Amino acid sequence: MTTDKKQTPATPDAATPRQLGPIVSSGHLASGAMPALSEFEFGMTMTVHAFQRWMVRCMAAAGVPDLSPLDVLVLHNVNHRGRAKKLADICLVLNVEDTHTVSYALKKLERLRLVKGGKAGKEKTVMITEAGEKACLAYREIREALLVKAIRSLGLDEAMLHEVAQRMRVLSGHYDQAARAAASL
Repeated sequence: MTTDKKQTPATPDAATPRQLGPIVSSGHLASGAMPALSEFEFGMTMTVHAFQRWMVRCMAAAGVPDLSPLDVLVLHNVNHRGRAKKLADICLVLNVEDTHTVSYALKKLERLRLVKGGKAGKEKTVMITEAGEKACLAYREIREALLVKAIRSLGLDEAMLHEVAQRMRVLSGHYDQAARAAASL
């Protein structure tokens, strides 16, 4: 006599670690030839959004609320090395293709008296003001206290972070090249 009993799948042993695939936002992209790239892209997306939230809130804590992430990046770039910058140079360093967004940020920062316009020959330049420099220094102090201190406690090797940053810059070049190729399709 045979009995038809449904067999239930064996439940995984609690001691056996569960095998998970890559953590991605789009499984259809991870099913291709390089799933780790999709995992990297998702990690990068999460990091970019967290970093942008951090920049805005840190600058607000430094006394300059209502700036966008791009405004904060532009302000720090203008402050870099304390010399006048041209719009094209700011866009190049920050890898921003849409110059009008940086131009708008500069106008906003100028209205707030954090930067001031100037001239180098026929070209317009922008420099940091005393108020802008103070805001950047306050940001740095808050960053040291809240972010650097917390990350240092993780025991991360600075050489490893340097290596990750180098590889991210190399990867950004590949994404730029792929974007140019896609634009020509």
